[in-house]
Amino acid sequence: MSLEEQTRNMQERTFCKWLNTKLEANAYPPMSSLVQDLSDGVRLIQLMEIMGDTSLGRYNRNPRMRVQKAENVTKALEFITSRGVKLTNIGPEDIIDGNLKLILGMIWTLILRFTIADISEEGLSAKEGLLLWCQRKTAPYQDVKVQDFTHSWSDGLALCALIHCHRPDLLDYDRLDKEDRHGNTRLAFQIAADHLDIPQLLEVEDLCDSAKPDERSVMTYIASFFHAFSSMEQTETESRRVEKFADLMQSVWIIRTDYERRARLLLENLERIQSQWAASVFMGTYVDAKEQSAQFTTYKQTTKRTWVTERQDVITLFGNVQTKLKTYSLAEYVPPKGLAPLDLDAAWKRLLESEAKRSRAINAEIRKIKEGLRKKFADIANAFEARLHSISVELTMIEGPLEEQQQQAREIQTRIPQLSEDLALVADAEAECMAANVEENDYTVFTWQDLEFELGLLIQNIAKKISFIDNQIVSRDVTNLTPAQIEQFETTFRYFDKDETNTLNQMEMMSALASLGIVYSNQDVDYIYEQLVGDYGAVTFEAFINLLVDITEDQTTPTQLLESFQGIAHSKPFITELDLRLAHIPQSSIDYLLNAMPSSPPPDDGAEPEYDYVGWLDETMYTTITIHIQYNLTTAFAWVSSLRCTASGVSVNNECLSAFQDLKLGKKHKYILYALNAGNTEIVVEKTSSGTYEDFLGDLPEGEPRFAIFDFEFEKEDGGKRNKILFISWSPDGSKIKQKMVYASSKDALRRSLQGIAFEVQGTDLEEVSHETVLEKVSKGN
Repeated sequence: MSLEEQTRNMQERTFCKWLNTKLEANAYPPMSSLVQDLSDGVRLIQLMEIMGDTSLGRYNRNPRMRVQKAENVTKALEFITSRGVKLTNIGPEDIIDGNLKLILGMIWTLILRFTIADISEEGLSAKEGLLLWCQRKTAPYQDVKVQDFTHSWSDGLALCALIHCHRPDLLDYDRLDKEDRHGNTRLAFQIAADHLDIPQLLEVEDLCDSAKPDERSVMTYIASFFHAFSSMEQTETESRRVEKFADLMQSVWIIRTDYERRARLLLENLERIQSQWAASVFMGTYVDAKEQSAQFTTYKQTTKRTWVTERQDVITLFGNVQTKLKTYSLAEYVPPKGLAPLDLDAAWKRLLESEAKRSRAINAEIRKIKEGLRKKFADIANAFEARLHSISVELTMIEGPLEEQQQQAREIQTRIPQLSEDLALVADAEAECMAANVEENDYTVFTWQDLEFELGLLIQNIAKKISFIDNQIVSRDVTNLTPAQIEQFETTFRYFDKDETNTLNQMEMMSALASLGIVYSNQDVDYIYEQLVGDYGAVTFEAFINLLVDITEDQTTPTQLLESFQGIAHSKPFITELDLRLAHIPQSSIDYLLNAMPSSPPPDDGAEPEYDYVGWLDETMYTTITIHIQYNLTTAFAWVSSLRCTASGVSVNNECLSAFQDLKLGKKHKYILYALNAGNTEIVVEKTSSGTYEDFLGDLPEGEPRFAIFDFEFEKEDGGKRNKILFISWSPDGSKIKQKMVYASSKDALRRSLQGIAFEVQGTDLEEVSHETVLEKVSKGN
């Protein structure tokens, strides 16, 4: 059988299975032959109604004559064309007569339109987009090299890598027999069908035993993996958003419940004390009146002050609920009947009226003081309390945008110094009354102590209000971006802004995102680019930064965690329990961290144990990256590289300097490779060589960092020869986190030791340190 016939047979079987998945999902019987089952147009109309999610109207369900079949096929083809699908060289007679070649071409066009088009708009772009997705997902697997949709899939390893990348729980990739092509392929087919709802469109022999597997058939099957895993990631995103909203609503519910409970209890206490006053009677004696006066004074200095505090706290709590709801654009909170702030104010007013009545009753029994002093003190005290109450009400009524609330609260705070001065006038007036043995006053229920307490309480409430608003602003504006991230994002933007127009075209934007480990499909890139251009006119620096803020906003990135631990540890490579306590971390979190992080035994001098937070983050975050493969940790390494070498404790072996002098002065070597010793305590010479630049690139390890010196020779445009000594910092993306951090933090020690270096090159892959790239950089520097 010729290769063309094998390809056609494979396409017919694959396409038939693909169409059957559509039919069976809608309770239609499957097809066994594309030529026979499509010839009358009935199945073709059914498929179009399924794919188009619409009805094609009436048609001949049991056609017997050729003209009836032609009508059915024509209806289906017209529908296909109406959906923007271009059909070439195929008519109703080709399908009725069973022209398999043209039928396969038509089905392939449908597959592109209804399965692969959402990866990219055109057939060619769809192929490239799907291939790029496969390459990125399988990049960490050394045995997998996806170059096409034919031979790259013949050993089953690429299929197993796709599954393991997204669902490592379904198979152990490292334990696969890499030589068992049929077994690996069969295993991938079985897992995809049983656990991922991906129908088996191909046979094992189609991939493993075919001289050249059919490209279209393989693309059709691989597209099923793309859609299966894309929907999985979307579900995770939706779950996270629902969880965050539930947490928000729960926090609001807790505050509301606390407000209602405390408001109800306060109202009950106010009613109870007023009932006691209404029931009390005077015995007609001075001792009794003085005793009841003392009880009333005790009440005002103890119980009432507690209620004043509680009243202010409850009203503040209500304002906090409303502010939180407005911050997140949620519906305003309406408290139960009788528990609104106005109800509390009315009850408090009744309490003050009852207090005044009680005070007047007591004062009528023991009135011995001059009316002038009473009135003088009362006027000052009442006016002062009215000012306090007015400011308290004004503080409670603050509303509007958070910045305006912040400004209003700070303006209120500026009035406090004058209030403190005026309170001294109240104290002076009270001292005059005390000197005249005036112990009661019908004109006021306030004392200097009361007003001093309420002023202090008002000061506290203003401070609390400002702090709360400030926290809400932080909660609203928080982006989880550290200064190091902002700096890296700016550097990335400038690097890819080749024409220095302060804007990025679509390809530059996609490359910039990819360099940060943020990869989207071509269709998503098209959408993002169009949105940014629509919002900002072009992909400016502001648009780029805001896009990155949106992408990383609710993520706990390795960079953020490393920076946080580094800050708490004061740039030490270890952290202690005292560091955590001084950072005000909750005790439960400290207990967990001390139990989770590896530690060294306590020194003999009795110092605290030292905990290796770097190693712990290396192990924890590396596992996350292996599973999700979404974010590049280059930002964390760039940050760590800024640490001084004293933090890493790494020294430079004398042999490093000797080898450098032999290269620079004696020309004994062409290049030197430096590495860290087994304990990561010293930089040593790993290799010296007189080989070529290609030999040097071959000596660079694929998955480990290194430092290197190369005596680079090149020729200027004028014909003159030049040479420059290069310092090369090699940190490939496949390296482990801890390796990168130790090398990055040790670079300055070696770099400062080597005098005479003309140019420094940093590389994360071979393209960045290729001869052409280095030559271009070095030439510009001359």
